[in-house]
Amino acid sequence: MGEQIYRYRQLREAGVSRRQLRTVVDNGGAVRLGSGVYGSGPAEWMRDVRALVARLPTGTALGYQSAAALYGFGPAVDTLHVIVPVGTVRPRIAGVTCHEAVLPVAAPVTVAGVPCSPPARCAIDLARSMPRMHGLATLDAALRSATCTADDLPEEVGHHAALRGVRRARELVGIADGRAECPQESHLRLVVIDGGLPVPEPQLWVCDPRGRHMYRLDLGYREQKVGLEYEGRSHLTTARLDADRSRMNWLSAQGWAMRYFTARDVYSSPGLVVATVRAALAA
Repeated sequence: MGEQIYRYRQLREAGVSRRQLRTVVDNGGAVRLGSGVYGSGPAEWMRDVRALVARLPTGTALGYQSAAALYGFGPAVDTLHVIVPVGTVRPRIAGVTCHEAVLPVAAPVTVAGVPCSPPARCAIDLARSMPRMHGLATLDAALRSATCTADDLPEEVGHHAALRGVRRARELVGIADGRAECPQESHLRLVVIDGGLPVPEPQLWVCDPRGRHMYRLDLGYREQKVGLEYEGRSHLTTARLDADRSRMNWLSAQGWAMRYFTARDVYSSPGLVVATVRAALAA
């Protein structure tokens, strides 16, 4: 059940034209799951999901990672996550995780014929149950997907009072930002915030003296001219290395102090990340 799910906006941003998408769907390479939601696998996958949900107790809804994937703000996972009404017997089915709904799923949303927990409910459920880094990345992605608004999340978290993890979720809602473009950017931002530093601006544009947009930074402090970047394996290609060096030189010439961090920095040495950023801001 681990088919990849995409939102229409994500496909367009990746350069897929309407005609190309229509051709792929017509040829069976993708299936339209709902309004603006597409799956990379065959339609049989969603039919299997519908059939499986029909076997579960009345009132069952797709939730957690599975609903997030359908809404376009989470990766597809092999395990199907469903929410069953409180007090019902949770069936044991291979590949299915049943979450008992202490908080009833109000007004489920139907996607491709499958009842799902609403986007904001899904995002808060995940933020309550995930480690903080992953919770923030999920909330950021939910906002970026436009399935949730900045008002939806605080309202939803208010319904989860006294539930496990709600304090963590409420804190993360306060710093969630839909401008983050990948989980690693969200993780880096949280490390900086947890270190007591000012909240950096995600996807900060740097302009040339004529006001033209030149480069966009993962995170930055405009007034101090300090930029923060997460560098993954995609930066290891020759073409990317050449582009990065030109970018670095231009930013340096404009007075920007750039600091670059890898997975080891963010996940193994967060204290070093904070110290590095603090020193750059103080320079």
